[in-house]
Amino acid sequence: MSVDSLEYQLQVLKEDILKMGILLQEQILLANRALTEKNLELAQQVIIRDDMIDQMELEIEKKCLCLIALKQPMAKDLRFIGTALRIIVDLERMGDHAEDIAKIAIKLYEEPYMKPLIDIPRMAQIAQDMVIIAMKAFINGDSSLAMSLVDMEKQVEYLYNEVFTELLSYMMRDQGHVPQATSLLLTAGHLERIADHATNVGEMVIYMVEGRRVDINVIARS
Repeated sequence: MSVDSLEYQLQVLKEDILKMGILLQEQILLANRALTEKNLELAQQVIIRDDMIDQMELEIEKKCLCLIALKQPMAKDLRFIGTALRIIVDLERMGDHAEDIAKIAIKLYEEPYMKPLIDIPRMAQIAQDMVIIAMKAFINGDSSLAMSLVDMEKQVEYLYNEVFTELLSYMMRDQGHVPQATSLLLTAGHLERIADHATNVGEMVIYMVEGRRVDINVIARS
């Protein structure tokens, strides 16, 4: 396979996106650990590494546009590149949410938690798993795997509602809990958004493979 061939260039593109997805998955893991373990070093690491994700998005976008301009891909290949362009946007935004969680971890570093963190770490684990599954679905062109995100999205929604209800009760009982509870609720919101972006990736995989539009979030709520 020639390094100048479209087939080779598409394989390189796929590997670049996979690397971006792996880095993002690590960012979610580290941000969660920074929060639950009160680890400043990990939180700062997440913030620093976010620039790497931003740079990867720009480089992959440039490669996609060059392939469209120079190779003039058709049909399936063009759909793959178009999907890649959309996926890297979602990956970058997920990276921003991981960075925001790390910033919250820094903000809460010196405060004892009002309660043990249970549901938020669970949300983080599911969100991380959703990213892994979404990336596998993309790399393998597996729309069935992408549809498996439906049940995981339901789990994230359920946990978010649990976190919301519990933190609201803490705030109502004691106004002194409001600042920390608000920060933790924001954290849960960032994790929910990461899950939403993962489902976006899944939806794009289904379109890439089958040419049909699916709204995984709507299915998950039905």
